[in-house]
Amino acid sequence: MIHVVEDDNSIRDLMVYTLKASGFEACGFENDEDFYLNLKKEIPELIILDVMLPGEDGLTILSKLRQNSETADIPVIMATAKGSEYDKVIALDSGADDYLVKPFGMMEMVSRIKAVLRRSGNSKKLTLRFENILLDEGKHTVTVDANPVSLTLKEYELLKLFMENPSHVFTRDNILSTVWGMDFIGETRTVDVHIGTLRTKLENAGELIQTVRGVGYKLEKSDEQ
Repeated sequence: MIHVVEDDNSIRDLMVYTLKASGFEACGFENDEDFYLNLKKEIPELIILDVMLPGEDGLTILSKLRQNSETADIPVIMATAKGSEYDKVIALDSGADDYLVKPFGMMEMVSRIKAVLRRSGNSKKLTLRFENILLDEGKHTVTVDANPVSLTLKEYELLKLFMENPSHVFTRDNILSTVWGMDFIGETRTVDVHIGTLRTKLENAGELIQTVRGVGYKLEKSDEQ
């Protein structure tokens, strides 16, 4: 479970939505009171903490977390609109594990969370779900409507990339460098071929992988659904 403490409703909702779409359990809180109340019921794996909050600010909350033996080891990522080196140093010296400078991208947020969890030893294999597609990293399996789908390694990694970043548009070059590696020597047509076979194997769920003409591909719910 990841707790998001952010007073801006639209930002908080987007962060929680992205985390859930990326395979995490997440819930959001707009102030310190709501956060502390829930903390008594559940200790999260990680906290994303905004610096500027009504009531107690993020740095004060961070200080209290680090002084409490039950919460001292929870990884904390600070989110702030302040981008100066001094503010970053203050956050890290106060016990933060990492920081995000607003405005930040949702992909960057997920990547930083995974990196912090790996460093803290709390990383675990994720179960990614999008509509009727389920990808289990621990078992390295994919199912559609609970029916197993047999994929090659590259098809699996391609689907995993999309499911970790729903609605994000990837160019063919992005996909080649991420899935095949920077040293891959080949044509972008390779991506089109793999997208085609992946769509076929996913059957009815294949239409969720949408073509963005002139750009690339994205995973998104069809407007017709």
